[in-house]
Amino acid sequence: MFLRLFRKIYNLYFSNEKMLVQRMRSIVGYTPVNIYLFRKAFLHKPEKMDKYQSARNNERLEFLGDAFLGMVVAEYLFSKYPSEDEGFLTKMRSKIVKRKSLNQIAEQMELQDLIHHYNDETHVSPAMMGNALEALVGAIYLDAGYHKTKRFIIKRMLRGGYLDIHELETYDDNYKSQLLEWCQKNNKIVTYTVLEKYKENKRDKFKVAVLIDDEQIAVSDDFNKKSAEQTASKKALLDLKIITEKDVVNGAFL
Repeated sequence: MFLRLFRKIYNLYFSNEKMLVQRMRSIVGYTPVNIYLFRKAFLHKPEKMDKYQSARNNERLEFLGDAFLGMVVAEYLFSKYPSEDEGFLTKMRSKIVKRKSLNQIAEQMELQDLIHHYNDETHVSPAMMGNALEALVGAIYLDAGYHKTKRFIIKRMLRGGYLDIHELETYDDNYKSQLLEWCQKNNKIVTYTVLEKYKENKRDKFKVAVLIDDEQIAVSDDFNKKSAEQTASKKALLDLKIITEKDVVNGAFL
């Protein structure tokens, strides 16, 4: 206990990372002990990486944070909605922990400044934001344990004004899921195929097509294959007039 208190005082007043310590106090609600974990949380992986470099970026912390975040959100929703079935809870958890939601939370927390500070990057992509937030959750867990991490997720992320949980109840932008449901209702088969994988700005980019009964309906490009599938699904839903642009704005919900 005394050692942790000493390290907190040292980090707050004498560490070379005083700026990071102050930011973490503001964001996570306490003074970090192992500040190197929080520095690592904002170091994204380089384009080319050997097995030794994997320990020097936020990828492993991201893995840990992703798992812990999913568990806490599931427990939170289980208690919040005692009368809802498994399908509702699964969809709600997906809406909260999906990349778009995490990117938005990270942006509102202004994590992009810390990513800029610890990486030689002129542009911070949305994916880096969500990854850093998951890595931050992992860092808190290793630094402070289960209860403080759970408190951060619930009080700071879920109840901190970054997400409107009640709005998410009726909002659905999982276009891939909606297209699948429509195809199932209409006895059609939907498939996805990667047409091309190429480099853009030194990053992998995917061109994905969505096919219904082996007929190509829509194509989309993105740096993440799942994101490309989602965008292609949205285009297909619009092209087939299953949803409208107004539905997209309001959160299409079949």
